[in-house]
This record gives sequence, structure tokens and C-alpha cells, in this order.
Amino acid sequence: MGSGFFMDSGERGWNERVRHLRKGRSVMSKTLDVLLHEAEQRQEELIDLLKKLISFQTPAPPARNTKEAQTFIAEFLRKLDFSVDMWEVYPNDPNVVGKRKGASPENYQSLIINGHIDVAEVHEDEEWEADPFQPAVRNGHVIGRGAADMKGGLAGALFALQLLHEAGVLLPGDVLFQSVIGEEVGEAGTLECCRKGYTADFAVVVDTSDLHIQGQGGVITGWITLKSSQTYHDATRRKMIHAGGKLFGASAIEKMMKIIEGLQELERHWAVTKSYPGFLPGTNTINPAVIEGGRHAAFIADECRLWITVHYYPDETYEQVAKEVEEHIQSIAKGDIWMRHNPPTFEWGGASMIEDKGEIFPSFEVDAGHEAVKTLMQSHAAVLNKPPVVDVSPTVTDGGWLADAGIPTVIYGPGDLENAHSVNEKLAIKQLVDYTKVILAFIHQWCHQPKHESL
Repeated sequence: MGSGFFMDSGERGWNERVRHLRKGRSVMSKTLDVLLHEAEQRQEELIDLLKKLISFQTPAPPARNTKEAQTFIAEFLRKLDFSVDMWEVYPNDPNVVGKRKGASPENYQSLIINGHIDVAEVHEDEEWEADPFQPAVRNGHVIGRGAADMKGGLAGALFALQLLHEAGVLLPGDVLFQSVIGEEVGEAGTLECCRKGYTADFAVVVDTSDLHIQGQGGVITGWITLKSSQTYHDATRRKMIHAGGKLFGASAIEKMMKIIEGLQELERHWAVTKSYPGFLPGTNTINPAVIEGGRHAAFIADECRLWITVHYYPDETYEQVAKEVEEHIQSIAKGDIWMRHNPPTFEWGGASMIEDKGEIFPSFEVDAGHEAVKTLMQSHAAVLNKPPVVDVSPTVTDGGWLADAGIPTVIYGPGDLENAHSVNEKLAIKQLVDYTKVILAFIHQWCHQPKHESL
């Protein structure tokens, strides 16, 4: 995978592809040419839609605040003749799935467009130029919380669907639009969509990718706990650590230091022995993020808990890396007399960083030979007159849950990570319009492609 897919084609090859796309059954049909022109001419409507989405205050944490925004999206989709399923995942945090049934869904390719409505938290002491939820347009950018991550992606996809609807285009294949909650805090609204059985032949997560076509590595968090069955007064410490004390005990906090050293050892081993194209060596990290331990100063610490965050490569699974961590730490524990009698326990993942301090983001790879990926590549090239970049995201999205459910998936959206989560977050209007035109072309082309036919 990666941009090497294009190295043999060269500029001449891409020019030939673009010329081909502008003939016959290409992306550039006359109807689509008109729609792409409209997307350009009506960009003020697109900007207003993005500003409207930003104006809904949906930061997570604190979360539990997306119902008004999701109701707006549900009504927007209903006006485009989508059937809508809206259900609460958490109180005041509903998912929305809209489905526009195709004219011949059994014969043509279907598509999921997926994005999250929640945005990164905002602290009171952050020095925003203005209220982050009162978006502004300045110097060719829309400024406001969520502009880059990822209400720009949602707005562009919704506007593309609106243009298709207004033109009377009834796609042969089904289109599903998923606006989900909780991505910023690991609550996996997308996983809930998968559990309800929503599926398609392909999925595009319209999250922040700077218009790169991306896969991703994965993340899993875990808690490692050391706990003694006995508690001791702090005055007994001398008996535990000096000759002749005859008290078999230890501080769980001090023993956790051995486990942290073991995690560092495993992290270095991974950096030496594992790699993946597009990632710098050592990107697969084990971060000791939070440590909790002890009762108060009059006790020897009988319990210590370590919260770790593990990053792993697209060709690995969270089950695999969790097993590797456990096996290594268990081997270290066997070499320590106290930990042999008080072995570490492990608790992996979780459904929410808010509710149970845990999350999982599965990894996934991009198959550059998949027909939908090729169609997206060609749509990008035809609309923007340059080949796309196919690589891996340095962060994570909900796309892993779609891929985990067996749906071929990519990330493709506007905005860059320098602006995501930043003070005075912004999105270039030109890139928003470019993205809207590409996603419009891709929806049109993919959902017109017969299931049995290759490009």
C-alpha cells in the first residue's frame, strides 16, 4: 500500500486515467459535471452548513450533548428521502443512521459514509480569538471547534448528497449516512451501528486526513493491577526491606516500577523487530499514562494500578498486542518473589473513556487494489487533476470498527491534524469544496457500479 501504488504509473499514466474518466462511463458524466460546477458555485451554502454544525456545542468530554445536532442531521437526511434510525447510545447522545435505498440495490454497490458529531473538548483558559462555537470565516478559512475534526467532513458529504437529490439522481446502489457519537472519548458509536447490523460493500470515514486516502494503526488501553491480600502499617516497612525483619511484604507501588521497566523493554523490542510502511520506526509505543496506588501515608501501598496506552500497526490486532504485553509482564512477575505470590492482573479496552476509563480503536489496512479504492483514487484524480496520496493516518478513527465488521474501509476527509483539537481550529474553504466535489463524484460513481463488474 502507500503512495508506491502510483510510482509505476507516473504522470503520463495518471493523465491517461483522467482522460478515460472523462469519456463514456467515467465519473465525469454530463450530470455530474453540472453537479460539480454547482458545488463550486454554491459554496456559500456549504460554508453555512458547516457553520451550522459547528454552532452545535458537542464537545466530548463532557459529552451527553449531541441530541440537538443529531436531530438536525436526521431532519436534513429525511428531506433527502433517507429513512432515518435514531437511537440513544448514552443519555442525550443518540446515533443517527440514514439510508437512501437504491433503485437496484441487489445489483449495484452500496456505500457507508461515516463521521462523528462530537468534537474535542474546550478548556475555559484556552485563548480563542472568539467563541469556538460561533464560527467565523476569515482569510479563506472557517474557524471554530470541529471545523477540521470533523464537521467539515460531515458538512461536505451532506451537501454532496443534497446536490444529488436536488438533481433528481436516484442512485442504483444504497447509500447509508452514519453520524455517530463518542469518537473523541472512545465510545464507539460506530461499533453500535455495526452491532445493529448496518453494513455495505464499502465505507468511507470522512474524518481528518488532508484528502489523503488512509488506513490506520490501532490503539488499546489497559489497566495493570498489583494487589496484596494483606495490608500493613507503614511502621513495618523496616521489617520488609532489611535483613532479619522476617516480614514477607512489599509496596505495590515499588513493584509496579519493575512492570514499567518491563514495558519499556518490550517497547524497545517492538521498535527493533516491527515496522510498517508509512510509520516511523518505534511508532508502536506503550505509554504508562496514569498511575494510581496506595491508601494514605500510614499504609504500605497494598495496591497499585497502571493505565497504559498501546499503539500498534495496521497489520496487527488489539487481541494480539494485548497478549504480547501480558505474556511479557507475566514472565517478569515470575522472576520476582513477591509478584509470584501477588501476580499482576490485566483489564483491556472498554466502551468509554468517560464511563469506564478504557477504549479500543482497531487498526485496518487500505487495499489499493479494491475496486472502491480505485474508484476513489480516480475520482480524486479526475476532480483535482492530480493523483491522491494513499498512506496511513498517524492517529486513529472509528474506521477500525467498520473494517473489523468485514467492511472494506478508508479514511478520506478534509482538514489536517495540525488544526484538529487546536485553539482557533480552522479548515480551508478551498479544501472543503475540493473534498465535497470528490466525495460527490465518488458516491455517484461507486453506487452506479454493478456488483459483478470491475473497472
